[in-house]
Amino acid sequence: MRTGEPGEEQDRGRHVGLRRGKRSGTGMERKESLQELLARERFAEKADNPTPLYMQMATLLRKFIEEGRLRPGEALPSERTIADATSLSRVTIRKGIDLLAHEGLVDQRRGSGTYVRPPVERIEQPLASVTGFSEDMISYGRKPSVRWLTCEYARPTAHEAMVLGLSPQDRIARLYRIRLADGFPLAVELATVPADLLPPLESMGDSLYEELSRAGAYPEKALQRMHACALPEREAALLEAEAGAPALYIERTSRLADGRTVEFTRSHYRGDRFDFVAELTLPRRKGGDGAA
Repeated sequence: MRTGEPGEEQDRGRHVGLRRGKRSGTGMERKESLQELLARERFAEKADNPTPLYMQMATLLRKFIEEGRLRPGEALPSERTIADATSLSRVTIRKGIDLLAHEGLVDQRRGSGTYVRPPVERIEQPLASVTGFSEDMISYGRKPSVRWLTCEYARPTAHEAMVLGLSPQDRIARLYRIRLADGFPLAVELATVPADLLPPLESMGDSLYEELSRAGAYPEKALQRMHACALPEREAALLEAEAGAPALYIERTSRLADGRTVEFTRSHYRGDRFDFVAELTLPRRKGGDGAA
């Protein structure tokens, strides 16, 4: 092969990379080890695998992260390095890395590279009792706070009036806010409450349930519905997340012992930060212990 041909230049680049890896220590040696593991996969030969190639690529990198081969703060191999090792196109590789970024496993920094994100500490939210956000965060040793978006009196919409058992002419307080823990935005919450149950809004504190408690209207029962969703664009911006990121949409309707509805709240929670946990009790079977 003549000097200067593309193949020779590519080979020379690989040899330079290896020499640099030996001089720089464990960092480059770790990446070389990943190169070898990537090369062994032979993605192009898996014609019998119906899983798209970019998902196979993402699965392998996810495995490296979970096993600690790629540690928090460490850069992923470049697209070119992965392409050389796997024969996959850079478009396919980029799509696989985008999937990991969407899952919150890596952080893509323009002009710098892609880095493994530190593991996120998740918050477990029990479903067995009626508690407020502030109370829950304090119980986890976190500092709750609020960023107000709207705090105003209004007339209820037709749906709000139906849920709260009000007439269209009744007055409500509409509380639209971002809920934070240790300064990090976790949820966007829109609460609608009959106005007569709250103090003047200019003196409203951060905890809705504390205000209801002072008014003798602390809820005793609640019906909560939730489903998985993709974060809408507005809520994503407020939560400093990507539009379309996994989220939980929750509707809560809270009532007093006499059945009066005192709260109708709609919330979007970051799906990468919350686990909602329910403890279940199995009914006893007649005539003996229950069987699985």
